[in-house]
Amino acid sequence: MRHVEARAGAYADSVTLMQVTAAAQAVPGVRAAMVAMATSLNLELLAGLGLDAPDGAGQNDMLVAVEAADAGTLDAALAAIEGALRAGPGGGDGQAEGGDGTGIGAGQPPRTTLSAARQAGRAGRAGQAGRAGAEPAVVLVSVPGPYAFAEAADAIEAGCDVMIFSDNVPVEQEIWLKDRAAERNVLVMGPDCGTAIVGGIGLGFSHSVPSGPVGIVAASGTGAQQVTCLLDAAGTGVSAVLGIGGRDLSAAVGGRSARAALAALDEDQDTELIVLLSKPPDPQVAAGLREYAATLATPVQFALIGAGQPDLTAAAESALRTLGRPVPSWPSWTAAADAGPATAPRPAAGALRGLFSGGTLCDEAMVIAAGRLGPVYSNIPLQPDWRIDPAEAAAENGQHVMIDFGDDALTAGRPHPMIDLRLRLDRLAAETAHPQTEVILLDVVLGYGAHPDPAAEFAPAVRRAVRERGLPVVVSLIGARSDPQDVGRQASLLAGAGARVYGSNAAAARFACDLIDRKAVRP
Repeated sequence: MRHVEARAGAYADSVTLMQVTAAAQAVPGVRAAMVAMATSLNLELLAGLGLDAPDGAGQNDMLVAVEAADAGTLDAALAAIEGALRAGPGGGDGQAEGGDGTGIGAGQPPRTTLSAARQAGRAGRAGQAGRAGAEPAVVLVSVPGPYAFAEAADAIEAGCDVMIFSDNVPVEQEIWLKDRAAERNVLVMGPDCGTAIVGGIGLGFSHSVPSGPVGIVAASGTGAQQVTCLLDAAGTGVSAVLGIGGRDLSAAVGGRSARAALAALDEDQDTELIVLLSKPPDPQVAAGLREYAATLATPVQFALIGAGQPDLTAAAESALRTLGRPVPSWPSWTAAADAGPATAPRPAAGALRGLFSGGTLCDEAMVIAAGRLGPVYSNIPLQPDWRIDPAEAAAENGQHVMIDFGDDALTAGRPHPMIDLRLRLDRLAAETAHPQTEVILLDVVLGYGAHPDPAAEFAPAVRRAVRERGLPVVVSLIGARSDPQDVGRQASLLAGAGARVYGSNAAAARFACDLIDRKAVRP
């Protein structure tokens, strides 16, 4: 049964539509589902599913497409879509604007970023001067990449800080926005900024953590989530988490937002220590930021992923020691004894396969594994000649492979793998069946915006890997104590299925390497 429609003039933001799509895909018997704006890219993706768009569908229409096993399943999927749209923040009808940029009629929502800022009477740091009663505001931009620039520019002109959740924004536009923001004394977080906590409020993928003395500046979404959750496990909160986009410490962007974020936290009386996190940065940019940090009154610690650099867990431990707080034993859960044994033997000399939703977690694991096991091939390789096509079902010749399923190339037009687990579940099944797979390593990230119960989805696949192939499955579980998914329950489900679970991604990667090296007892 197939259903495809284009709803003229209907709109919801991309995060909402990702969640709506995931809700439809979760209905048993749904073979494919897509709820998205009818952009050119999404029309191509729809065709890739074997579904034809209605005649005349354009970028101002919302596509609703479902392929289901039978009529009852189709009805259930459409009902799930309607329910998710009603519940989502973008489910309401837009209203027309007046010529002055405000909504027509009292209480009508604005239609543009600029009119929203004017209607709210708020502004960021630049806009506070001379405006009585103005309060700091953050604009969250979550639209397809080609349209993000205009909205972010409007936010900056309104004197607001801006978080650009959108990815696939050209680097030239990123540089222009950050230069303009510096002139206006506001902060640009992003593009491709997935995580932030500002004023105690989580934006994007975030966690439920208390306020505390550590301010985090992160050119790394899941890196910030890892450190935030480790601090939470140690009973320490954060004053803010300012994501700055994964390219900010590149040679092209030059740390523009990193400097602005460091300066903002240096002025914050609640911040006693700043931690700057990044995926592997440009060396000259990193050196310049170290020089700049030395001029600030607030101490700054660096956690820059790369060979010879401290991992994220070490960074969290260093922060705790600097604050004079004890470093706990990081949480871990042993695999259930009744999860095996397997009927099939493990290969005599196989490969490590990592399946990640977080690019920085993948980077960190690759740095650790490459130092222990040699080359690790990836779609985000540590070295250019270690690059592979992520579409390959499984690497041959015993290659160690780690894939970042959150990379821009794999998220265009589809939900992020923290929301939609299907790509990783399919790859987990393929790696389980591959004769050269010896150990499987994966991350499970909790928090607001993420899948509501990822362990329940992963557990059957983990159990099959452990019981049918005798494959050790090692999981890094990134979650805070008060996250809505209940980190203890998630760990119990995964361990009950046979996985060895760690709250530290670095510890999980090292244990997986131990298993390949045969230097530790299997879980």
